[in-house]
Amino acid sequence: MAAPTGNGPVIPILGFLTCVAFIYLSFGDLWFGLKTEGELAFVKRNGTQFVVDGKALYVNGWNSYWFMDHAVNDHSRHRVGAMLEAGAKMGLTVCRTWAFNDGGYNALQISPGRFDERVFKALDHVIAEAKTHGVRLLLSLVNNLQAYGGKTQYVNWAWQEGVGLSSSNDSFFFDPSIRRYFKNYLTVLLTRKNSLTGIEYRNDPTIFAWELINEPRCMSDVSGDTLQDWINEMTAFIKSIDNKHLLTVGLEGFYGPNSPKKLTVNPERWASELGSDFVRNSDSPNIDFASVHIYPDHWFHDQGFEEKLKFVVKWMLSHIEDGDKELKKPVLFTEFGLSNLNKDYDPSQRDRFYRTIFDVIYKSAKRKRSGAGTLVWQFLIEGMEGFNDDFGIVPWEQDSIQRLMIEQSCRLSRITGRHLLDKKSIEMCSHRP
Repeated sequence: MAAPTGNGPVIPILGFLTCVAFIYLSFGDLWFGLKTEGELAFVKRNGTQFVVDGKALYVNGWNSYWFMDHAVNDHSRHRVGAMLEAGAKMGLTVCRTWAFNDGGYNALQISPGRFDERVFKALDHVIAEAKTHGVRLLLSLVNNLQAYGGKTQYVNWAWQEGVGLSSSNDSFFFDPSIRRYFKNYLTVLLTRKNSLTGIEYRNDPTIFAWELINEPRCMSDVSGDTLQDWINEMTAFIKSIDNKHLLTVGLEGFYGPNSPKKLTVNPERWASELGSDFVRNSDSPNIDFASVHIYPDHWFHDQGFEEKLKFVVKWMLSHIEDGDKELKKPVLFTEFGLSNLNKDYDPSQRDRFYRTIFDVIYKSAKRKRSGAGTLVWQFLIEGMEGFNDDFGIVPWEQDSIQRLMIEQSCRLSRITGRHLLDKKSIEMCSHRP
């Protein structure tokens, strides 16, 4: 065996360093670019616009309310990442989902003040996955409806403990015991430290904003005073714990009994008798942006498709006008959909319905008005028929819808120049008009 020479080990080391240098020069910028793109900043508000890092942000996104529920179990958890990855590939920036499940199957809050750590870890997973895919979350905090507990579950808890003032589910808004229940839930949720990222929810920019309640109505007080008092109290409480995130109410957008638009813009008279009012509720001092829903086929029962399209444009422009002139806040259309159960339904109608809504937002954004974006209701993946409704879509199974979503993402990003800032947008939008 020959004796080793003095510089023998140096040659392999130099070769290794040369190889490392080559890899860095070839791929280093890409790696650092991906790392930089993965870091999300807090979304803020500047007048009637959302801003991130000083640039306007217009939202093109979707609803997948089922994320936390599916993240609980091993066999369904993969659906969360799959849907977020698909949304990101379409250039979608925000997903709205439930951060509540009160008292039922896979409940996050088992009873007042008692939480299931297993389910909390599922919500941790949802937020961590969203961060990985560069998608922000609009997290809703309670349901006006009974699905996943809602107001009714809180009222039942108070009734069962012998402290409830009324069995009406509207007592959610005025019963002192129930208000304490809800504030306790808010405190636990906002200060939760994510078991995967180590970041408290209130400090995590992956969360786009909090939504106070999904579609609030308080029909026992048509004046709207009860709901307004509750909004003012709860939003001030949230901001006392978390002043970094934006906050919205979660309204459908109906005008109340004292609004001049109650008869001229509302779909029908009943819409002014729900105890809510779009302008009054959204004008609450701790509300950062207004939220509106668009469901003409649930709100009208005798209109054809063309009439519904005309209503949609009028409805959207009215609320954008309110954002510009009355509220001076962004207006986000957080749910919209067209039912496939309409007697005259044809799949091509959804394309026209979506395009009409996207065009209103695009024109608003071009003019720097308050129309801040839209969120489709709802997107799912294959095999989720039990979670579907007459609005649900698996986007990659409907090519025209997927193309519309991508086109809107590109149009909105071009307005702000964001399509030049990251590789994903450059690739996605480079060949689109």
